[in-house]
Amino acid sequence: MTRANARKPGAAPGADDQGSVPRRLLSHATKLFAKKGFDRTSVQEIVEAAGVTKGAMYHYFGSKDDLLYEIYARVLREQTEQLEKVAVIDAPLRERLTAAASDVVVSTIASLDDNKIFAQSMHQLSAEKQKAVRAERRKYHERFRTLIEEGQASGDFRADKPADLVVDFFFGSVHHLGSWYHRGGSLTARQVGDHYADLLLDSLRP
Repeated sequence: MTRANARKPGAAPGADDQGSVPRRLLSHATKLFAKKGFDRTSVQEIVEAAGVTKGAMYHYFGSKDDLLYEIYARVLREQTEQLEKVAVIDAPLRERLTAAASDVVVSTIASLDDNKIFAQSMHQLSAEKQKAVRAERRKYHERFRTLIEEGQASGDFRADKPADLVVDFFFGSVHHLGSWYHRGGSLTARQVGDHYADLLLDSLRP
């Protein structure tokens, strides 16, 4: 993870920097990576756009690689936290899986730019960071899969299709959103999410 995650609130530099500096750096890095590409964007351009010094950036992020990694990692953390909340609520399994499926579509659409940038540039990360990303993404998919397996074991879902394949099929569609979804179109993010969830649950009907 980045240095931003390791530092506790209230530590130097000032409290205002704790929140604003990492957010500004990530925001401007995302815009620059989208416009120029990761490899053609310099650290100097990022800090100038964010209005901070290189020293301030390196206080939170050890390298430009760390910025790219965090662009995706923060999205995955938010999705994981939401999935964990939904997975344990006191509700029928179908409702929990429906909520989880719809939520991940909504959050993916909200972060389309981040996901596109990362997909285009992930190969430029170090092997260690690529491995870390894949491990975190795999953990998320495995947690999602447990909901399907729970339903297959209880008889709520059909059990003749391997849960792994169901998850791969569903997330293949989710990862494809960036190629066709346009903000301002006829469907809102939530409507798309609900349609995706309905398709998933229909495919699992006994």
